[in-house]
Amino acid sequence: MEANRFDEIYWPLRITYGAIPLLAGLDKFVGLLADWEAYLHPALARLLPVAPETFMGIVGVVEIAVGLAVLTRATRLGAWLAAGWLVAIALQLAAAGILDVAVRDLAMAVGAYSLARLAEARGEALWPHRSASGAAHPVHG
Repeated sequence: MEANRFDEIYWPLRITYGAIPLLAGLDKFVGLLADWEAYLHPALARLLPVAPETFMGIVGVVEIAVGLAVLTRATRLGAWLAAGWLVAIALQLAAAGILDVAVRDLAMAVGAYSLARLAEARGEALWPHRSASGAAHPVHG
């Protein structure tokens, strides 16, 4: 019964925090959902060693990696990365004065944090091929 109750919470969070970063990351290359560069603080854009378009491509790759981590065997790690990433994005958005989206991203960070803690409660390892306690599992071929 307890595992089933966790599953009712775990799977919607896992699918959401896997699919959304994956789709947002892919969209950095096609631009159907948003003009992503509009969310980049101008002062930050000036500090970048690359063009804003290139930076958004790098952001897209990171988001794709986080989404895949959540959807695969690294759910707990991916959820922690998503939570941190969302807080960083929210801070950048707040500095740019885009407060409504910053607040939304902070709320999403809480959801990603919740997924990470739930994955831990389910006994999932932080790193694939390790137990929740961090001990290495033997690899079976």
